[in-house]
Amino acid sequence: EVQLQASGGGLVQPEDSLRLSCAASGFTFGNYDMKWVRQAPGKRPEWISTILRSSRKTYYAASVKGRFTISRDNAKNMLYLQMTSLKFEDTAVYYCATYSDEYRGQGTLVTVSS
Repeated sequence: EVQLQASGGGLVQPEDSLRLSCAASGFTFGNYDMKWVRQAPGKRPEWISTILRSSRKTYYAASVKGRFTISRDNAKNMLYLQMTSLKFEDTAVYYCATYSDEYRGQGTLVTVSS
């Protein structure tokens, strides 16, 4: 059974940092480019970052570039998203997925509020 389980979300204040994790199982994680996507209440899903299977290249949406860092550990089948300088508009459910959406996990809620 394929699973992508995101965790690490929570309630934080503006300018705080948070690290999300995504545990992958049931498929060969290292063979896939991976991404993080978020969906804010009432809005469409927004792609925010991609990391290639080799970790050699990463890509970011303009809205998070310079604040978020994507990484992965293929030996542990783990994907990460380090988020810094969080803003109100970062409030969303964050999902991890394979780049072409073969697999997508349940999300974790990040709420930025003062």
